[in-house]
Amino acid sequence: MTVPKHLSKAGQHLWMELQQEYNIDDKAGLLLLTTACEAFDRMKQAADIIKKEGLHLPDRFGQFKAHPCATIERDSRAAMMTAIKALNLDVEPLQDGPGRPLGR
Repeated sequence: MTVPKHLSKAGQHLWMELQQEYNIDDKAGLLLLTTACEAFDRMKQAADIIKKEGLHLPDRFGQFKAHPCATIERDSRAAMMTAIKALNLDVEPLQDGPGRPLGR
């Protein structure tokens, strides 16, 4: 499988790991995987901008408002999780251990 070149290095690494771990090779699965990694890249870009500029910015009246990238980060995270969920990837740990008990 060829890793999409338009993804960041981190996005390409994520794409490769998920593709290999879950053996994703059908066209729909690869499209969903690429979508998830694109959303991952957008989320990281927005987070980097927020880290540099702060979570709040003054508007033209001097009132602080949420940084527009906060919305981009949130929406990209949601898009990434939606694509991962659509891939039916098992994101739960496979072994028993610390954490919330399974609801049975």
